[in-house]
Amino acid sequence: MGAMINEDRFGVMTISLDVASVAINTSAEQTFTIPGLKVGDYVAVNKPSLTAGLGVTNARVSAANTLALTFTNATGGALDPAAETYTVFWFRPEKTVSGVVNP
Repeated sequence: MGAMINEDRFGVMTISLDVASVAINTSAEQTFTIPGLKVGDYVAVNKPSLTAGLGVTNARVSAANTLALTFTNATGGALDPAAETYTVFWFRPEKTVSGVVNP
């Protein structure tokens, strides 16, 4: 690992998110503003409660300060989860390797 100069490489934060309704049997990406996120950051998100049939199926940083979450509704009706406080883990890699790495 290289030297760190006044820069955090990872962190955990909590943020209140109000997810929009997710239509029947579909996946939809929704974006939320989270200051400090950078394109290329790895993010993992924890939804704090169960909403039957609703899954958080992808998390990514789509633009600076923007968390994009994909929600999948596997039910026969629209789902509109209540606003709640999600936990977001972020990690900023020092470098990335392009291509295929052989074992």
